Amino acid sequence: MKHYKFRTSLLLALFICLNISCQNIKNHTEASNKVSAYHKSQVSKIAPYSDPENKDGWVLNQELSDEFNGTEIDTVKWFVEGLNDNYYIWKGRAPSQFVPHNVIVEDDKLKLRTNWEPDYKFYEESYSDGNMGTSKYGEYKGKPMPVTTAGVLTNKRFLYGYMEVKSKVGNAAITGAFWAIGHEQELDVYELMGNPKVKTGNIREDSYLATAHDWSPPAQRPTKIFNHEENLDFRTADDFHVYGAEWGVDYLKLFIDGKMIRHFTQDQLGTAFVLNNPMEVWLDSEIFFWLGMPHKEELPVDFEIEYMRVWQKPSDNLLAKDAAFYGFEGPILFEENPRPLTLLPEDSTPNDYQKFWIFDEGSAKYLSIVHGDYYHGVNSLKFSGYSKTENLEVKKAVAKAPDGSLNIPAGEYTVSAKVWLDQGVIADKIHLVLKNPNTEIVFDNLKNKPRRQWITIQSKISRKEASGIDDSISIEIRKEDLPKTRAAKFFIDDIEIKKAIN
Repeated sequence: MKHYKFRTSLLLALFICLNISCQNIKNHTEASNKVSAYHKSQVSKIAPYSDPENKDGWVLNQELSDEFNGTEIDTVKWFVEGLNDNYYIWKGRAPSQFVPHNVIVEDDKLKLRTNWEPDYKFYEESYSDGNMGTSKYGEYKGKPMPVTTAGVLTNKRFLYGYMEVKSKVGNAAITGAFWAIGHEQELDVYELMGNPKVKTGNIREDSYLATAHDWSPPAQRPTKIFNHEENLDFRTADDFHVYGAEWGVDYLKLFIDGKMIRHFTQDQLGTAFVLNNPMEVWLDSEIFFWLGMPHKEELPVDFEIEYMRVWQKPSDNLLAKDAAFYGFEGPILFEENPRPLTLLPEDSTPNDYQKFWIFDEGSAKYLSIVHGDYYHGVNSLKFSGYSKTENLEVKKAVAKAPDGSLNIPAGEYTVSAKVWLDQGVIADKIHLVLKNPNTEIVFDNLKNKPRRQWITIQSKISRKEASGIDDSISIEIRKEDLPKTRAAKFFIDDIEIKKAIN
């Protein structure tokens, strides 16, 4: 009985202690969450350096932005090249190689270190980059070059907005790069080098280089569509400066310390303006051997970033996040699924991460995504029409979005699209069918619409239920709505869904 009473007392004491401990943990967690929420709310109020009063109504995208507080990189936001031996696309620009231990978060900064590591076991392979040259990792022209660097990129992509870093590059012949890639496109917001050994190259210690590349097949150099070189009144390795890029549907603006230094537009570039799909943001360091090799004596050095922030403007278009897909520019992204490590910008292979419009064999004769005819971007969906000796050989020609690509709540909506109608006998109707719940949208009376110009067509719908798990949009051109012969061609672009205004 004494032992029983003792055990009971002991258990009661342990229960009380555990209860107090759990309560303390709960209180600490709640306090931490409050601090974190307060921190996020304060950060969310920060405006772009190029628009300090936020006159343009920018909203911080906190899924991509990072203040680099704490003691380690946030792997929810960032993919670290080489972590767990996983590399995305490449292992770095040889002879240097990305290694995860060079990704350091301290002093409220991200530090991407470049090191001289003769004992590091480099991958026994080479990296080739077109006319940029080929080299083995850890070796240059048959001699050891044991330079390790670092690279990180965002796990998510974004379409249109303003991206900004405050950074300082290392004082060595090694780059600091702030860039982004997406489907068939690349934007190098900057490539800087703190101390190049070749002083007459395209990057100096007091200069700035920005470039955009077209990676549509064939993805072979030259891919450059534009670049901008800027002479600076400072050395990029001496202090921190703010660099930004504002990217819109038909323009790109570049900023240094809040001052716009260049403005590119699609009117200037035409179909060469390929920045039309969501992009992921990269921060890395690379050897550019044409600018000279880093010396052992000047390493290690750090490419330091105080923050990376992405802002976007709110939109009333419920398809805004996927506007590139509904504008026929590229794939729709299923970012809840892993991004394939081998996914190159020029890759148009459908997988669990990226999917494309689907055309069955009969429909593909009449419907296709074409380049060079567009309202926005560089592409649109074309109905090819047919001649006096032909007719539609299928009951309907269909362009189908992948299952699960549409997710809208119940409500009243206005659905619209841009169309370009050729002269002649045109299809009188275009049907949009939403799969789950089944909803049919009809754009009718097309034969009375203006011809050979982009116009807006729209219709209102009511959905009593939210999208099911397999909801999607199909575009249908039906035989019953077409003339028997001599059907004129037309183009469709920029499908949008907005809440109806009463």
